[in-house]
Amino acid sequence: MSKVIIGETEYFKGISQIQFEGKESRNPLAFKYYDPNRIVSGKTMAEQFKFAVAYWHSFCNNGGDPFGVGTKLYPWNTSCDPIQNAKNKMDAAFEFLSKLGVNYFCFHDVDLIDEGSSLSETEYRLQAITDYGLEKMKGTDIKVLWGTANLFSNPRYMNGAATNPDFNTVAYAGAQVKNAIDATIKLGGENYVFWGGREGYMSLLNTNMKRELDNIAQFFHMAKDYARARGFKGDFLIEPKPAEPSKHQYDFDAATVTGFLREYNLFDDFKLNLEVNHATLANHTMAHEMQVAANAGLLGSMDANRGDYQNGWDTDQFPVDLYELTEMMLVFLDAGGFQGGGGINFDAKTRRNSTDLTDLFYAHIGGIDAFARSLIIADRIKSESDYDSLRSDRYSSFDSGIGLEFTDGKLSLSDLHKLAHQQGEPQQISGKQELYENIINQFI
Repeated sequence: MSKVIIGETEYFKGISQIQFEGKESRNPLAFKYYDPNRIVSGKTMAEQFKFAVAYWHSFCNNGGDPFGVGTKLYPWNTSCDPIQNAKNKMDAAFEFLSKLGVNYFCFHDVDLIDEGSSLSETEYRLQAITDYGLEKMKGTDIKVLWGTANLFSNPRYMNGAATNPDFNTVAYAGAQVKNAIDATIKLGGENYVFWGGREGYMSLLNTNMKRELDNIAQFFHMAKDYARARGFKGDFLIEPKPAEPSKHQYDFDAATVTGFLREYNLFDDFKLNLEVNHATLANHTMAHEMQVAANAGLLGSMDANRGDYQNGWDTDQFPVDLYELTEMMLVFLDAGGFQGGGGINFDAKTRRNSTDLTDLFYAHIGGIDAFARSLIIADRIKSESDYDSLRSDRYSSFDSGIGLEFTDGKLSLSDLHKLAHQQGEPQQISGKQELYENIINQFI
């Protein structure tokens, strides 16, 4: 564990560094399953996960929703000076991270600072807070998993950012991304994320989809080339989401983004940052999205949360569903973990009526423990059950003989026609879905 970092003001009073105490512990401020040094499937838990805290939800979210104003009054958000406020917020973030024992955080540019009244003023503020961040990071284990630019909140982006039909807006978005990339590199960020919150359309009646896709691809190439020229060696990550706030977003799901990257020659530099709640909104499971990405070698990183199946919107709740997480971890282990330098960022927020600062710890402890427990369960399923052999046996007809010849491309369609006549009607072979489901429940 790294040392606890406290600035001039201690914000999370009465909370010491969170420790692993094991599943028998009744201490709500302790890990029950997450032991960062425990080796699971050949790596320590800390290496497998690289947990990160989302700056925006944990230190900026005020609990407001479409039906009411904010409920969370943060003690680090009381200064009339925007730069002092930003420093106070960073002090709180570093204290929280060090007490939680998590080494990474993720940020949007305008999470670190409030956007100024001009681009120059915003750049000045961003320079000041990243200077402060560099000083805070000295002698600590705290790092940036990824940075990004908020290209969706400001009214200037109501018609999109890189896909905006007005070039002046595209140029402004480019300036903002340049500044965010500079900030990410300056703070040693290991990846850079694009989430196209308004990169899509509300109506095709006024949209030239092909032109917008061409423009955003050009924008990605420019951002990539700029960062590489600055020495950035990390992954660029696109975060799929099907809709909300746009009716249809161009980064709809993992398959859509994979096709986009191939079409526009971005495959070598970009991977995917998948979010659980976004998978739900696309009518997929997160395991499905992870498998699609892993198949393409693009399983880069993850935003951890969950949705509410009674709400058709992005609720960003902390993950607690062991069954869902175990299915995800089975895919994760089969892929060998992340196929890049990513990790698991808790893009999740405490509920509107969870207003104590301690609730931030409860939420993150619960999410971290849920992932750790699910990883242990998935590893046991793979090592102690027939799960892998059952799946392998299901496809055994392709492992030898004529099936292998088909796999190796040695048969023609006419060969299949001839074989079908020779063999007659195929036998029904059970998929045994219930057995697989029982195996997961057995190990949970």
